[in-house]
Amino acid sequence: MEVRERSFVKAEEVAKLAGVSRSAVSRTFTDGASVSEVTRKKVLAAAEALGYHVNHLARGLSHERSNIVCLLVSDISTPYQARMIDIATQKLQSIGKIAMVINTTGEPEGVASAMRQTVNYRADAVIVLSGTPSPSLIATCLSNGQRVILINRDDQLSGPTNIVVENTFAATEAYHLLKRAGCARIAVVSSTAGTPSLKAREVAFVEAARQDGLDVPVMQTGPTGYATGMEAARRLFGRAVTPDGIFCVTDLLAMGCMDVARNEFGMSVPDELSIIGFDDIDQAAWMSYNLTTFRQPLDSIADHIVRLLAAETLPQAKSPTKSFQPIPVWRGSVRPRPPR
Repeated sequence: MEVRERSFVKAEEVAKLAGVSRSAVSRTFTDGASVSEVTRKKVLAAAEALGYHVNHLARGLSHERSNIVCLLVSDISTPYQARMIDIATQKLQSIGKIAMVINTTGEPEGVASAMRQTVNYRADAVIVLSGTPSPSLIATCLSNGQRVILINRDDQLSGPTNIVVENTFAATEAYHLLKRAGCARIAVVSSTAGTPSLKAREVAFVEAARQDGLDVPVMQTGPTGYATGMEAARRLFGRAVTPDGIFCVTDLLAMGCMDVARNEFGMSVPDELSIIGFDDIDQAAWMSYNLTTFRQPLDSIADHIVRLLAAETLPQAKSPTKSFQPIPVWRGSVRPRPPR
């Protein structure tokens, strides 16, 4: 038996086997194109026999739209980013888009080099989940016909669409939740990442406390992650005055903080220490954490992105912004409000 050399079956081979023209093969696999039922059956039978599949990438490159949507993201392994990618890619694929994830972690130029790749691949759109692109790079993408969507960025650049979560609202509410729980010695655990969303939560919480006449310490000991939350807790509980309420700008930070507080310092959560996180990752609902947090409405955000990309053009207003409000999720890491 002769073994066929490995290569993609070409449309010309299907046409030859079916006894039709090359254009007839193309029309058969093009939605809405005119082709007789007899010809269609011949082409489909030949394609089945040869194992032919349409090269959508080549088709896209020969037309104005490639249907490729690039997602630029770092820290892909973290629960929040992984969940966002999972939801976004599923919804993009449901409208016929090709989701291409570009990992910007550890790259010297980060998001800059990634955005250049999106132009090289002729992507229809680029969704920036991590990092902040320069105005010149955005201009390059826009001039090449790309749509640019920025998620949780604080820069109001002309051209792209901005999608933001109302971090200020959530952080302010987190402060009042701790105060209503009777917490008097309150701290913030953040990270050195300095991303717009994390910084906004940190600043808003501190400002809410300041307006209430309280000066709260901010602990930043490393990148955003579980280990940083652990180290922050060790420093906070190693002080003469220890906190009885902590707001962590992500759930991973809160989990690291909680584990050290309980296992190394013998603190009882929530009786002696109330902790609030942010993101509502899957692990936040685990019995060992039962973490009070704020849920980012990722499904609603992804649905909005799909609606934007399904439209012919993005909104034309200068730097249009769509805001989403985080949803408080009350669990057991914050003690009930004490009786008056």
